[in-house]
Amino acid sequence: MSVDSRPLVAHVMHRFDVGGLENGVVNLINRLPPERFRHAVIALTEITDFKQRIQRDDVQFVALKKPPGQGLWQAPRMFRILRDMRPAIVHTRNLAALEMMLPAALARVPVRIHGEHGWDTSDPDGTSRKFRLARRAYRPFVHRYVALSQHLGRYLVDHIGVATAKIEQIYNGVDTKRFHPAGAGRSPIAGSPFVEPALWLIGTVGRLQSIKDQVLLARAFVRALELAPAARSRLRLAIAGEGSLRPQIEQVLREGGVEHLAWLAGERNDVPEFLRGLDSFVLPSIAEGISNTILEAMATALPIIATNVGGNIELLDDPVTGRLVPAKTVDTMAAALLEDFGDPARARKRGQCARVEAQQRFSLDAMVADYAALYDRSLARPATRDAPAHRLT
Repeated sequence: MSVDSRPLVAHVMHRFDVGGLENGVVNLINRLPPERFRHAVIALTEITDFKQRIQRDDVQFVALKKPPGQGLWQAPRMFRILRDMRPAIVHTRNLAALEMMLPAALARVPVRIHGEHGWDTSDPDGTSRKFRLARRAYRPFVHRYVALSQHLGRYLVDHIGVATAKIEQIYNGVDTKRFHPAGAGRSPIAGSPFVEPALWLIGTVGRLQSIKDQVLLARAFVRALELAPAARSRLRLAIAGEGSLRPQIEQVLREGGVEHLAWLAGERNDVPEFLRGLDSFVLPSIAEGISNTILEAMATALPIIATNVGGNIELLDDPVTGRLVPAKTVDTMAAALLEDFGDPARARKRGQCARVEAQQRFSLDAMVADYAALYDRSLARPATRDAPAHRLT
């Protein structure tokens, strides 16, 4: 019986479901050369139908069904899984998956990589002492770190004590073929009540959770219509996603008397088409790593308004490729919404510049090549790409 010599990469995360981090893993698995790498996906909790987005039929999926809280008592089980699986690389992502590093070290996994993609909902600015101590505790078991932004890289150095030489900075990439501009005008969105070409449709995409703060966007929309009552005839809002914030968003819109001017579209499996149906995109988060939805909106050539937090500042050049506003500031965001509404030509020009930036700096091919080069170097294999992944500066 022949032995498969391709190194196995075990991607470990808290839950494998719809989300930016998880979508990045899907893109990586689908695009890394199949003749060079095998893959497994290990979720500490569960794996949903989202796994169907992986286009390869040789990927192993393992769901550990771990209950909430630290899972050190499950370390023996994790150890046995890794011992049987025998991966060449374990690649954990974010704090929730970091506990896999101890079993990986005990199982003598040759390469152990940890990626920091963004902040936890319960620690939106990375200041939690408990979480910092946890990251420091697992630091000896990690060979290399991947920071998705310079901001996250500096956090690892300044607050976790990671040596700069152990950190690679690799931006997310976006598929600029799948995410592309609409033709003349915006395209109709399936199920949308707002189809008239004369409307200006503001939208966002993401889980409805506190760290994404779609409640702020709803409040800013209400405030914009208070400041410019004439805009009620044309200004509309669409929010895609599901989560715990939905009742609060509905309440804000209802109390503002604008529920008929907004559409909560729920979870969507047609995000590229949804974005092509918008006139502008807004990301109201209170914290971000490197936002996939910003990159997707850039590739769609949408005018973007985002909060000036985390990696958003690295993605958008205000005012050339996007607008940056302070987080949690209703009036400032409302003013930005009205500015784009009042000058759509200038807003669309900004979107066109963002599309060019996405193609030049944030291509999916570049991201995949950077990870392949990182895996190759870590395994001491000849890289197929001369340029190394970006070091933290």
